[in-house]
Amino acid sequence: MNPLFEIFDGGDFVLSSYRDIEKPGTEVQIYLPDPGRADEAKALLSAALETAGCSVPVLECEIADEDWKFAYRRHFKTQFVGERLAIVPSWEAAGFSAPGRERIVLDPGMAFGTGNHETTRACLEFIDGMAREASMPASFLDMGCGSGILSIAAAKLGFGPVAGFDIDSDAVAAARENAALNAVQVEYTRFALGRGDKKSQAGGRADPAPQAADFAAANILGPLLVKFSREIDALVRKKLVISGILAEIYDETLAAFTALGWRETGRKTQGEWTSGLLEK
Repeated sequence: MNPLFEIFDGGDFVLSSYRDIEKPGTEVQIYLPDPGRADEAKALLSAALETAGCSVPVLECEIADEDWKFAYRRHFKTQFVGERLAIVPSWEAAGFSAPGRERIVLDPGMAFGTGNHETTRACLEFIDGMAREASMPASFLDMGCGSGILSIAAAKLGFGPVAGFDIDSDAVAAARENAALNAVQVEYTRFALGRGDKKSQAGGRADPAPQAADFAAANILGPLLVKFSREIDALVRKKLVISGILAEIYDETLAAFTALGWRETGRKTQGEWTSGLLEK
């Protein structure tokens, strides 16, 4: 978006942009107190887009006065995922009721994972199915936990003990807060695949290596799944969900795991993403 912001010269018109990290594309907006200037602003933005090489429509609409501090909430509503899960933002939690579904209270934050993205939804659907078939108790590991949504779902669905890790300390902190909010016991640590035997940058201490689990989900990028396939393989005993994979590189990602003795028992393609369920 930087080139567009540099090109745009709207005088006293100020651009703002919004990007949902779990959806493609960026939305650029100009807010006007005087609707009579809408045509002028639209023409200036159209000209800047054309100069930047963007061929997209410029739309206009009137927006009612509201408390903008809470305006983002319109983008996040209760979602039903799979047969037994519901992702509920905190502002809808009080009046929520859906018999037969496990409620996960989760607000958008700094960590990836609100249930909007296709990879997150596919993982949740696979976890729901695994929980139905698993002989409990069975342990679960969330690799690249982000907001903690997958491990929280696993705990809600009966897995235990449940653990998760992420390279990002902000994600670990968010996951811990979300687990507490949902009254589930999940052990989260800051850990980086490929760096577990080295000193962490924070505090000069060794990152704690997670324990191997019966079931696991690794919702990280396809190339990273390939790069760390052997480490991931060592951390799960029975079933593994691999996700975060663009459809066009799914087969090569899968091949890295079949070479280690895994076989595919399920596949979900949603949008441009493909996720797989593997079993040993």
